[in-house]
Amino acid sequence: MTAPLRPDPTEVNVALGARSYNIVVGRGLIASLGARINALRPGAKAFIVTDENVAQKQLCAVKASLDEAWIASSAIVVGPGEGAKSYRVFEQVCEAVIAARVERGDLLVALGGGVVGDLAGFVASAVRRGIDYVQAPTTLLAQVDSSVGGKTAINSAHGKNLIGAFHQPILVVADTATLDTLPAREFRAGYAEVAKYGLIGDAAFFSWLEANWRDVFAGGPEREQAIAVSCRAKAVIVGRDERETGERQLLNLGHTFGHALEAACGFSDRLLHGEAVAAGMALALAFSARQGLMPSTEAGRAVRHLAEVGLPTRVKDIPGPLPAADRLLELMAQDKKVKHGTPTFILMRAIGAAFIDTGVDYRDVHAFLTEKLAEQ
Repeated sequence: MTAPLRPDPTEVNVALGARSYNIVVGRGLIASLGARINALRPGAKAFIVTDENVAQKQLCAVKASLDEAWIASSAIVVGPGEGAKSYRVFEQVCEAVIAARVERGDLLVALGGGVVGDLAGFVASAVRRGIDYVQAPTTLLAQVDSSVGGKTAINSAHGKNLIGAFHQPILVVADTATLDTLPAREFRAGYAEVAKYGLIGDAAFFSWLEANWRDVFAGGPEREQAIAVSCRAKAVIVGRDERETGERQLLNLGHTFGHALEAACGFSDRLLHGEAVAAGMALALAFSARQGLMPSTEAGRAVRHLAEVGLPTRVKDIPGPLPAADRLLELMAQDKKVKHGTPTFILMRAIGAAFIDTGVDYRDVHAFLTEKLAEQ
């Protein structure tokens, strides 16, 4: 938590050798998208993947930027929400890209939130055995998390993000002005991922968020600061562990519990992904304290901050019925991080000190979830 507040764009490099790329964070960057793409891939055509909600607000501006840079473009608009991360929509987008005669030297532009980024990135990894793509994230969650690091995927009936590939973008352009029209609930959900970076490895950043979160929500330099710090934290981890074989697993704090809750809610608007992560982090914190791994006062402080900003931190904060602990454990067993049938948990020793635990006893988790479900 050392970078100063700054009004000009911030560039963060994701160091992956020949596949390194920059994340550019700042206000009004959509207008420069075409010029930035042209500098990287002169002469390439662009195929834009976006959703209905984003298309109404941003598609014309993106096309204008591409036109100004003499980049020929076409687009497909998919439905909003997790339903777009399906076999059916994946096929639809792949066929549209091929029909548009997108070649290996051309590229895709993922214009939208995490769903669009995951979908478009997976399409880019597959069509013509892999083409380049650019992330233009328009939600807070996408700007600080899903647009960075090359994890692309669609959902399976068995769970979230189970079909996908690692395929890095060539550029991420995070225009913070696109967040001005983001619904408050979606912004709040994205903030869960911002808080996550403080919790896993930067206690000073978490303290800064406790003091400045209202300014982050209101906009201005604090918002850019929070996004830039988050991107820098993820870039460092991805640069050291691209394929999530070690340290990168820390970025899944809250996700083992959270993905199970998300699946139990049918991947619907009943529980947004960021909300599931917040509830999952609260559970991971409480479980860590219960197991004697971290002081309960530390866990309580972190949970209070999540609750203060309006995120769900208790099972009873999630609307509607939830299945019993047995079913939640079944859903966890389908998590991508399962090894030899046992989920990998990211637990806490203190704020800023997360660690990977592959030896959690299912019986302890079952008893813990049963207790939490009974609190409804």
